[in-house]
Amino acid sequence: MKLRKDQKIFVLDTNVPLYDYSCIFSFKDNLVVIPITLLEEIDKFKKGNELINFNAREFTRKLEEVIGDKEPDKGVNLPDNGLIMITTNIKKNEKLAEVFSEDTPDHRILSVAYNLSEIYGSNKVILVTKDINLRMKAKSIGLKAEDYETGKVKNIDELYTGKRLVTGCSSELIDNLFQNNHIRIEELTLEEEPYPNEYFILKNQSKSALAYYSYQEKILRLVEKKRAYGIQPRNAEQIFSLHALTNPLVELVTLSGKAGTGKTLMALAAALETRNHYRQILLARPIVPLSNKDIGYLPGDIDKKIDPYMQPLYDNLSVIQHQFDEDSEEAKNINDMLQNGRLLIMALAYIRGRSLSKSFFIVDEAQNLTPHEVKTIITRAGEGTKIVFTGDPYQIDTPYLDSRSNGLTYLIDRMKGQPLYAHITLEKGERSKLAELASNLL
Repeated sequence: MKLRKDQKIFVLDTNVPLYDYSCIFSFKDNLVVIPITLLEEIDKFKKGNELINFNAREFTRKLEEVIGDKEPDKGVNLPDNGLIMITTNIKKNEKLAEVFSEDTPDHRILSVAYNLSEIYGSNKVILVTKDINLRMKAKSIGLKAEDYETGKVKNIDELYTGKRLVTGCSSELIDNLFQNNHIRIEELTLEEEPYPNEYFILKNQSKSALAYYSYQEKILRLVEKKRAYGIQPRNAEQIFSLHALTNPLVELVTLSGKAGTGKTLMALAAALETRNHYRQILLARPIVPLSNKDIGYLPGDIDKKIDPYMQPLYDNLSVIQHQFDEDSEEAKNINDMLQNGRLLIMALAYIRGRSLSKSFFIVDEAQNLTPHEVKTIITRAGEGTKIVFTGDPYQIDTPYLDSRSNGLTYLIDRMKGQPLYAHITLEKGERSKLAELASNLL
């Protein structure tokens, strides 16, 4: 096949379409090569109800739509003037056979990239994989290798935090905010325009105040410290979180921060505080199996299989329950909601296909989701539903995701500036002095 001088060849690893089923359309006008091994591996993932199974099926459908009755080994045109080709040339040459003697899917895909580099030159061929080890293997034999960058945030250090500190404010300005409950945005000297629902800490040497930007009114409104179902916020970020979580104008909230900052606790407390506005409170988290074993390996029925993974959510619920006496109305409300299904703790896998109306939906550990999974969840939202994602972008428990490519980071980066959205990065640990010390030092 003849290529233009500026045209590159991207050889895909199996984990790329399992991460993004539409990946073949992400390489502009270059040549995308699908090793036959990828199709063999994809076939193993097509059965099941997890997102990875959905991606496998969708990728196969997309590939069929593009190729149709054409000959894929000779190259088929893609919409952006690119090409796609399926190759069966997985034979190892002597060098690769000596270095990688074991016959594995990874090594067969590596052979495809190496064989193409022998024909077109190593500067033209790039292996695309989310497997770090495979990238290292490729580089060790002189091949270019890259992570799949679509959906990745460019700089995690510049990720939107949802809050801004403004120092040097006059005492008169802060007094006016307290007296009138708002000030005009023009009264502040800001380097950048505020985002809708962005939060502000205004302070000088003697006074401080908390506020948020009301996009509809073009003013800064005072944010007061309020309890939510017995939970008292302990710092500015937690105050901001509860405000966003209980604000009826905000339908999507993300809370990020390290362990112990109170993300899940704030979300659950706010859900219980505003329970009368919703038919149901749903708490879910992705199941990340330990030791690469699926939950099917665990004993018991489905509830017993899931319970160990859901325990952190029950722990947060227990913290709230212990704010009240056992015989109090608040404690009884929680027990009643659990019994009648108005408060439901579930595995995230069971959300597919559902339509959620008038629900307060909390998704915990959202950093373990892909961008497509996050999109799938949000598109389940019906009228009157509020969705909350919590997590720590630096604590990834799943392979092929990192701080820049996980669904939580992607969502924060893409949603900033939307009037229906609010975000807060929580920084101060409030679980205990020991937990804070461990989080900072270990």
